[in-house]
Amino acid sequence: MSARRGKNRPKATAKARATARPTDATVDLTRLLDIVATFPRRTIGVLGDFVLDQFVSGEISRISREAPVLILRHRRTEAYPGGAGNAVNNLADLGARVLPVGVVGDDEGGKILFDYFRAKRIDTSGILRTRDRATTTKTRYLAGWTHTTEQQVLRVDREPREELPGSIQESLERKARKATKQADAVLISDYGLGAASPEIVRKLNAKRMTLDSRYRLLEYRDAAITAATPNEPELEAAYHVTVGNDLQKLEELGQRTLSDLDLEALLVTRGKDGMAVFEKSAGKEGRMHNITIYGSDAPVDVTGAGDTVIAVSTLALAAGASYLEAAHLANYAGGIVVMKRRTATVTRAELEAVLRREATAQR
Repeated sequence: MSARRGKNRPKATAKARATARPTDATVDLTRLLDIVATFPRRTIGVLGDFVLDQFVSGEISRISREAPVLILRHRRTEAYPGGAGNAVNNLADLGARVLPVGVVGDDEGGKILFDYFRAKRIDTSGILRTRDRATTTKTRYLAGWTHTTEQQVLRVDREPREELPGSIQESLERKARKATKQADAVLISDYGLGAASPEIVRKLNAKRMTLDSRYRLLEYRDAAITAATPNEPELEAAYHVTVGNDLQKLEELGQRTLSDLDLEALLVTRGKDGMAVFEKSAGKEGRMHNITIYGSDAPVDVTGAGDTVIAVSTLALAAGASYLEAAHLANYAGGIVVMKRRTATVTRAELEAVLRREATAQR
């Protein structure tokens, strides 16, 4: 239905294009604080691809004689939930009850993820462990001198190449449907590894469903997605279009995505340029709203920031926020998390502190 409507949509007139300019959107910060206060009363289901993010730190020792590469003296190895696991981790730190659904290997990586979630009292009954599939692991090697900031010099990804067996997909569907019945909202985190396939998502009957899909945004047509949170490069890749500094082109892409996926809202993250929010208004195309980036435009580490954005926006929607309010909360959270190292999360206390500080500054 959405695809047909997109094809039959009349072209914008020159007058309409001239008036369809992005608007800066503001919200009531006290209202945002009230929304955040209700986070612990919400339950969020998360269906997606679970990843183990490893960070191996080393002090630069010397240049190898064997090849022009650095030799690092190992300092430490850290591991954090990545992908859908990072979204789960953020939701838990924001106070929500989380019901994760996905698959990991019956290996050391899977054990680390299970132990991490159990330590936070996150329900792991929806996560399958299989001997036939290794846990997806992204290992980042960081190098630095004794008194300098570490920088990433290499990343090694271990990802399964085979598709998930039919029996695993059936189990995921059953667990996802069970979680959906208990959840105020369902978050879909698709990193292209098979656990959050459009086929499974179409069989869920969620109150509201949000989507973060890295490689196949448009394949979720007719999947009853409520809102999506792609970054600008993902949106460009989906339509094979380059936006650059052309806000008119961004607006056209945003409106097209709203129609093609039959969304109620679309939140496009734009790095240092903040966010663009599109929302349907009484069956009509809504205007694009710009949200200026919160915090510094020189982030410390952007690893997993998109997971934080969709986690916060989904939880906010479940708590009764409007799409614009949810986007603002996600923007604040994103500004906090990119100033942290590694795959980090935002806590409810941190988000509330920022909102109170901003509210005080506006008086």
